[in-house]
Amino acid sequence: MAAEIERKFLVKEGWRPQANGVRIAQGYLSTVPERTVRVRIKGEKGYLTVKGRNAGIRRAEYEYEIPLADAEAMLALCEQPARSLLPEPLIEKRRYLVPYEGYTWEVDVFAGANEGLVVAEIELPAEDAAFAKPDWVGAEVSGDARYYNASLIRHPYRDWK
Repeated sequence: MAAEIERKFLVKEGWRPQANGVRIAQGYLSTVPERTVRVRIKGEKGYLTVKGRNAGIRRAEYEYEIPLADAEAMLALCEQPARSLLPEPLIEKRRYLVPYEGYTWEVDVFAGANEGLVVAEIELPAEDAAFAKPDWVGAEVSGDARYYNASLIRHPYRDWK
């Protein structure tokens, strides 16, 4: 079974990208806790991803590249909060890949309704894998459901205050 082992952290103020990022637009066909089904356009490619329920920092994950035109059409089918007047996509962000001491950190700078939120994720080979944190990595939010992209649809960062 494909598994994702991932830890998520806030990024401290003052971090600046050292390379070009890639634009990501994504929405969810299902956000029930037992499974999320995500449609994503990353750069010029489309993806469909199915993720299982979180078990700590591990969960099942299956991701497939799909035609870009299909991804664009599927975004229109994605869940939308009843109060939302936002156009698709539901989540917009720019991702930067930052190599650091043997791992690649993915830093997501959110836009739209989640503007101001910046998180860093690291995928690990095992739940107990050791890794070094860059000095711009702040508090860990791995288990905080507010920071799940699927949660940010219903409760965007701008509404947290």
